[in-house]
Amino acid sequence: MPKQRIDKDTVVHAAFELARAKGLENVTVKDIASMLNCSVQPIYSYCRSMDGLRNEVCRMAVDFVREYVAARTDKKDLFRSTGRAYVRLAGEEGNILRMFIFRRRENISGLDELYTSETDPRLPAAIAAQLGLSVENARRLHLNMLVYTLGLCAIFSVTSPELPVDEIYRQQEMAFDAFLSAAREEEKHGE
Repeated sequence: MPKQRIDKDTVVHAAFELARAKGLENVTVKDIASMLNCSVQPIYSYCRSMDGLRNEVCRMAVDFVREYVAARTDKKDLFRSTGRAYVRLAGEEGNILRMFIFRRRENISGLDELYTSETDPRLPAAIAAQLGLSVENARRLHLNMLVYTLGLCAIFSVTSPELPVDEIYRQQEMAFDAFLSAAREEEKHGE
């Protein structure tokens, strides 16, 4: 039987799958080696530190979340479908969601910088057109909903037993109504 070739991508993928199953904080070099049926030496040769490996795994989690949410977003109902996609993710893939939310973000000194670094720059204009808001108010509404929804999802992903999904959806709807009402008030006073 030919010896299995271990490369960096194989190590990172194995670490991601382990983190997906049991949480990033519980992944060890020994676990990765066991999963790959090899010694720890190949793991250490590609991943000089666990911090570097965790960063690679978190990058995979970001890609996973973006693909997951994009596949479940209805452009005609952007807020509801996106928010609900994050809630579904929290229920189905709580460890991945936590890696996405709690990963280290460098050089972010405010929520506006976070928003710019995390979202598609075309979204505010699309939201503005859909809801009849200025681009700036659409951007603020989107930021508020992202912060609120990801907070709800973080709570949802760590509760046992799980909170009722309908309760989470109701909370999102109430927040959306409140944030949208505030944005519309701003539109009236900003004219």
